[in-house]
Amino acid sequence: MRQLRPAIALVGLVVLLTACETQNGSLQEAGVADVPAPQRSPVPQKELNQKNAESQTAAADEETASEPTSSETYESSTDNPFESARNSPLSTFSIDVDTASYSNVRRFLNGGQRPPQDAVRLEELINYFSYEYPQPQGGRPFSINTEIAAAPWNPKHRLVQIGLQGKKIAPEKLPPSNLVFLIDVSGSMSDRNKLPLLKSAFRMLVNELNAEDKVSIVVYAGAAGVVLPPTPGSEKETILQAIENLEAGGSTAGGEGIQRAYKLAQENFLPQGNNRVILASDGDFNVGISSDTELVKLIEGEREKGVFLTVLGFGSDNFQDAKMEKLANKGNGNYAYIDNELEANKVLVTEMGGTLLTIAKDVKIQVQFNPEKVQAYRLIGYENRRLQDQDFEDDTKDAGELGAGHTVTALYEVIPVGIPLDVELLADPSSTDSNPETPIEDNALVQVNLRYKDPKGSDSKLLSSPVADAGANLENASENFKFAAAVAGFGMVLRDSPYKGNASLEQALSLAQASQGVDLDGYRAEFIRLIQSSKKLVE
Repeated sequence: MRQLRPAIALVGLVVLLTACETQNGSLQEAGVADVPAPQRSPVPQKELNQKNAESQTAAADEETASEPTSSETYESSTDNPFESARNSPLSTFSIDVDTASYSNVRRFLNGGQRPPQDAVRLEELINYFSYEYPQPQGGRPFSINTEIAAAPWNPKHRLVQIGLQGKKIAPEKLPPSNLVFLIDVSGSMSDRNKLPLLKSAFRMLVNELNAEDKVSIVVYAGAAGVVLPPTPGSEKETILQAIENLEAGGSTAGGEGIQRAYKLAQENFLPQGNNRVILASDGDFNVGISSDTELVKLIEGEREKGVFLTVLGFGSDNFQDAKMEKLANKGNGNYAYIDNELEANKVLVTEMGGTLLTIAKDVKIQVQFNPEKVQAYRLIGYENRRLQDQDFEDDTKDAGELGAGHTVTALYEVIPVGIPLDVELLADPSSTDSNPETPIEDNALVQVNLRYKDPKGSDSKLLSSPVADAGANLENASENFKFAAAVAGFGMVLRDSPYKGNASLEQALSLAQASQGVDLDGYRAEFIRLIQSSKKLVE
């Protein structure tokens, strides 16, 4: 049965596009002309290794020399500050359905380490979990759900929850997929939690495919090559054998690999299907010229042609999180980190449908605050998803995609009018500024505005919903609200956020236990255990 499809997001990928120079001159055009002719039976990886013996030896020496030093990289971020509702009544951002930060944070904590502050992205922690929002009505692709109650870490403040629920689609109604697995088989991938785990993960995905789906496999180390031509999903033995034959060894020529992968995807394009390159790596690219600008340009161009990129990260030490996230974002894809087989099953089996079937693209949220009721506010997380207010109505600005069944949750902390300010504001609350052209309803605390495009559309549609504050306390809030607040509090403690107030692991644990709910998949129970095991590392 066709479960969901690639929600795959690579983490360690720092792929290099480039028109890189090789020993024989500039990198040849994207294609497979200089690669052994594709055969129905997979080409053993060792043939590519032999072809690049010299580069492999040099790479092995380089890797040995750099082993003692961790080179994991994360984009530096500062928590969103409180802003004056009178001076800056609008807050605009792109949705985000990535989950890599949560599983990566879990990897650190399970290994007895506190994660780096920049590795903790609050929105990805919150959105790792599903929430019981109602299904959309009236032909809309998603529902908009809001709730307001007291903020756990500062009861004088209010917490505004905004939740989107994508329409769920039966697995058998998902479109066929044209998938190109782009797999890093360089020497650094030999660790047990890299290529061996990667193989196990992709085997899970292959077992979910059917005859309408097609799979190709491109690998890269010292050179890139096609080890499996386009093969129907029904020929599972052939695909699985190609995966099993993969071996790690050599340096990393990622730029050449991604060009070959995209060319294969275009040659086998399905006009009514899902066309996707799935890049899996530890992010250790050490051969060729690395150019983020050129790589992003390539990915954006292919995105416009209908081929999306999802990235999936494995391993540690050379994990380049910042680049992986950027590539997935630019490629209209998801970004996930695979730290164990249970996570592989979650990403590649249980939640695959959300990636395979996009139900709304370029989804932007703009929240308008009522300065008569709101003194100040701050968006919790989404630091690298913030948009300029004018971007909201600009249909040329790229934003996040929402897949079938996806949920997206955002939280705002609000300081009501009349509450003494105990934080520094980004803007001077004594100054005044022009108000938005559209007035907000007198009794509304906020108005939630949302723009999205149909999957094949170019013009956005607007949805608006005013939200009043009924004064609910935390005890009367829904399980959705309490659990999201528990995750946010946990993340703020890990980040040592200056806005964490009286948030603590004990508070997060109490909230999570009170809102665990049915939890059929056990993800919330695992989160509770993670809080309990983190105490000696954090507090």
